[in-house]
Amino acid sequence: MHRPVVTRIAQHGGAALAELPPPYLAPSLHFSRSRAPVQTSSFSTTAAVAARRGRDMNRTRGVSAIHRTGPRFNLSASKYPLPKPVSRDQMKARPSTPNHGLWGFFPPTHEALSTTEYDAAFGRPWSVQELRNKSWEDLHKLWWVCVKERNRIATSNLERSRLKAGFGDHEANQRDDAIVVTQKTIKHVLRERFYAWEDANRLYAKGYRPQDQDTMEETPLDELAPAEDPFKEGAVKETKL
Repeated sequence: MHRPVVTRIAQHGGAALAELPPPYLAPSLHFSRSRAPVQTSSFSTTAAVAARRGRDMNRTRGVSAIHRTGPRFNLSASKYPLPKPVSRDQMKARPSTPNHGLWGFFPPTHEALSTTEYDAAFGRPWSVQELRNKSWEDLHKLWWVCVKERNRIATSNLERSRLKAGFGDHEANQRDDAIVVTQKTIKHVLRERFYAWEDANRLYAKGYRPQDQDTMEETPLDELAPAEDPFKEGAVKETKL
């Protein structure tokens, strides 16, 4: 450590030599009594100092896709020819599919924007009594028909907003509200069937085996046990919903 620095540290703080920092930190502790210590750096980022360090060894410096400045050396993929797009005249004609499934997301006119007459022509939502008579497969199909129709309405609304047409919003929203009511009704019916399945499973766990209506009326459900009423297992299929 420099002797002037050690003398000033000892005079300023009276610290012992054992408590002094290592020698490589001595330049940072150099200060005067009249002013506060100033932190300095031994390097500079200016162009003049950077130019004295020699030429730039970075090969990728200056490569930019915006300014169209390519690399300064050949890449490994440059020897392979790039594929060229085929013109529309040379492309083979493909047969059209008017009954393609993706057309279900568009109106019958196969256009993104539907007409107000088409959106206004819809019936009432499905009722709970009607959906209770439907099977699981029918409810599943009806649900995805509703999803596809709502997707078509959303596509038409987006196209109408892009074109700033100024019409058709009221009819499309009414049609979408009717579809939402149908979807909520489907969920309600499925929830009822789930609760009925839970009740039937709970009765089966208690030992209840339904055989006929007389047994259900005479015997209390809480008093039934598997040993007292040993019916065959095939009768449980009658409670399937």
